[in-house]
Amino acid sequence: MSAEVIYGKQLAENLRQEMKEEVSILHERGLRPKLVVVILGQDPASMSYVKGKQRASEKIGMDSDLIELPVDTSEQELLELIERLNQDETVHGILVQLPVPDHISDQKIIEAINPEKDVDGFHPENVGKMLTGQDTFYPCTPYGIMVMLKRADITIEGKHVVIIGRSNLVGKPVGQLLLNENATVTHCHSRTKNLRHHTKQADILIVAVGKPSIISGEDIKEGAVVIDVGVNRVDGKLTGDVDFESAKEVASHITPVPKGVGPMTITMLLHNTIKAAKRIHNG
Repeated sequence: MSAEVIYGKQLAENLRQEMKEEVSILHERGLRPKLVVVILGQDPASMSYVKGKQRASEKIGMDSDLIELPVDTSEQELLELIERLNQDETVHGILVQLPVPDHISDQKIIEAINPEKDVDGFHPENVGKMLTGQDTFYPCTPYGIMVMLKRADITIEGKHVVIIGRSNLVGKPVGQLLLNENATVTHCHSRTKNLRHHTKQADILIVAVGKPSIISGEDIKEGAVVIDVGVNRVDGKLTGDVDFESAKEVASHITPVPKGVGPMTITMLLHNTIKAAKRIHNG
């Protein structure tokens, strides 16, 4: 048996085409969804990622601004900028590229963004709504994973999901979204004893720790669905947290790296921005 490969890249392209049509209709109604991305400093990886967000926005017809600030921008200056964007009625989504420099508090910045414009889904108000099963802006990578599973017709309800990783960006929120869909969820992390014991029980295994090939085929239950969120660079090549070649011989479905979960993250950011525009427009 060789697993069916779930290509997030192709799914993302299909979803973006649907969004492009929706944005065109919104334009006819006088509504132009707009995303503003703020970045501090010139880190090449972050700049590349941010430019990718901007290009994706423009391709579907959304307005997009990139505000580049010096790395020594003060916390107060950044907070004042966020407040101006909060008050700007033409701006529907605000994203500050994290992490910010050490002299600025990530949490203060996240909490300063108006929850109605928090298209990253990190504001405590939106996290609280997610925890209680309310409609809100979900963090983009976890949301992308949920869409991938559903579009691949993978049943979530009643399944045992094992998640390796407990970050606020991926591990914790994806676990909550799966709980909301009636899965049974186990979180594993760096302090978990006998990791393989847990991974071998997973109907759906989600790996998000940033360690190349931490999971191989031997760690996976026959017929499991494997979602690889890791992005690592090994010998100049991008690779995931899962040893793809051995895992695909055991799994029923698997995501590759690259062209797997990554493209879905930006796609769900676009989705959240369109959603924010419609919410703000409708009062």
